[in-house]
Amino acid sequence: MAEVYLVRPGLEWKEPYLDFYREWIDSGEDIVPWVVEQDPSDFQAMIGWLEDVSNGIGLQEGWVANSTYWLATEDRRIVGAVNIRHALSPWLMERGGHIGYGIRPSARRQGYATKLLAQSLEKTRELGIRKVLVCCDESNVASARTILNNGGVEDTSFKEENGNVIRRFWIEG
Repeated sequence: MAEVYLVRPGLEWKEPYLDFYREWIDSGEDIVPWVVEQDPSDFQAMIGWLEDVSNGIGLQEGWVANSTYWLATEDRRIVGAVNIRHALSPWLMERGGHIGYGIRPSARRQGYATKLLAQSLEKTRELGIRKVLVCCDESNVASARTILNNGGVEDTSFKEENGNVIRRFWIEG
């Protein structure tokens, strides 16, 4: 596996990001984290929006400031994305947590998720978050394993209205 590192979204990452985005769209899978669903056709505007929400500017009602990073390889390929919420709203406390992350379909089962979460935990420490909540659907066994591999301690699960069960884990920072 190539060395990977978190990068802030920026114009210099346009082509690698569009490749990442298109692969996920073409797969037809649910996109995680939610922020990757943002339309990148006006790439500069998307980067500006990501910077604004990271600084708490223009947030929708009930939302919290959140920072997005992309997991990049040495050869400038984006293999994953993470969205770090700076605080927990009631909704995030039940089903979203501080960290939402995802790995592009072609890069899964290669250890990237574990590295992405580990590096994301460094970012939460920089934000002063000492106890980090990370959640995943009960059906997502791989994500639960990734969280446990990063020190996650399971808390009570949350059952959504549609019956989906969300597993909740705390990681001490």
